[in-house]
Amino acid sequence: MTDVAALVTRIERLEHELGIAQDIEAIRKLQYTYGYFIDKSQYNETVDLFAEDGEVWFLGGIYRGRAGVRRLYIERFQTNFTNGHNGPRYGWLLDHPQLQMVIDVAPDRQTATVRGRSMMQAGLHESAEGAQRAWWEGGIYDNRYVREDGVWRIARLGYFPFWHGSFAEGWAKTPIDYIPMTKTLYPEDPLGPDAFVDPVPRLWPATDIVPFPYPHPVTGNPIVCDNSRAREGFGD
Repeated sequence: MTDVAALVTRIERLEHELGIAQDIEAIRKLQYTYGYFIDKSQYNETVDLFAEDGEVWFLGGIYRGRAGVRRLYIERFQTNFTNGHNGPRYGWLLDHPQLQMVIDVAPDRQTATVRGRSMMQAGLHESAEGAQRAWWEGGIYDNRYVREDGVWRIARLGYFPFWHGSFAEGWAKTPIDYIPMTKTLYPEDPLGPDAFVDPVPRLWPATDIVPFPYPHPVTGNPIVCDNSRAREGFGD
């Protein structure tokens, strides 16, 4: 290889590595913005973050395509949380910090994965209209992203809420299956998902590991998830 050829190869490699770094920052901004939108019930803007065939995994259900994503965020969340208003309502707390994101971009820079976490504080102030409640919640993201027309979008928002606890009593006394998984599909349930997540997720005190989308960062081996003792007392 001539000196010129070696230099061209080096420049191409550096350009590719720079592109990957730029992709990571763009995906981080995309996911952080998702959190900010959800915090303030900006559901119209949330839907616009998704790819045309994007999907959401939530409470054991899969909401597919723009129609499914709108069904969840607009027809369900916006209707129930803000009475159809696209934006915050007085006294409604719904903070979704986006944490511990591990971002992996594919070599062709067309797709990417994120494993991350959210730990939510939520509830309704005593002076606001509606049933008073306050709770904590935590979960794992297992997300997928795709580049469409040069712009990164969410291909799959896979949120696995693991634990819930009231503000007063905490998570130690959370009833088993406190928030039930979805059991009825659309259109039988007009707000239901298009399919079920398999295997069916379980909430705290179950402690299942969501599979890692990337290998062990040191050994390079697949990360084995031993969930054999994660559901003791559930009878399954």
